[in-house]
Amino acid sequence: MNLDRAQAWDLLNKYNKQPFHLRHAITVEQVMGWFARELGYGAQEELWSQVGLLHDLDFELWPEEHCVKEQELMRQAGVDEAVIRAAASHGWGHCVDIQPEHEMEKVLYACDELTGLIGAAALMRPSGSTADMELKSLKKKFKDKKFAAGCSREVIADGAKLLGWDLDKLLEMTLRAMQDREQAIEVAVAALAKA
Repeated sequence: MNLDRAQAWDLLNKYNKQPFHLRHAITVEQVMGWFARELGYGAQEELWSQVGLLHDLDFELWPEEHCVKEQELMRQAGVDEAVIRAAASHGWGHCVDIQPEHEMEKVLYACDELTGLIGAAALMRPSGSTADMELKSLKKKFKDKKFAAGCSREVIADGAKLLGWDLDKLLEMTLRAMQDREQAIEVAVAALAKA
């Protein structure tokens, strides 16, 4: 069974209440949808987006079982196996042994941590936005290991390798995705505050 966006959102909210986690889910959802279109998977944009939305389903309540517990929760909810596998694969190497194979899985693995780094960098800008951020500024933040230290540079670099891209390409494309989808992210986050 495929969940529609409203059902996936309800499932996410069943286990996630923290605004930080919900914002991250929305951000990765939007970035994954952007990549689906950009990489020629436009017909699968909804699938890619849902993977992004649900990828951290278990993290808030079961951080020690991350990427393991979510598989059980998603199966109980009738989530498509492709979404379950892709979501869990972003924990490859540190939570699970499910290696990203499909391009969708590799993009999620590469972009999950990177969206956090870009988001943190945007907050430091006078504009508070990604709109005026340049690649060179992002690269500087990436090299500064103390900045957004929780965002693993190793995972981001490994993700670029998995995709067969150099790091600059991954940084540039993910930044562009966040710039292009920033308004949609902010609209969705604003709706959270009203809920």
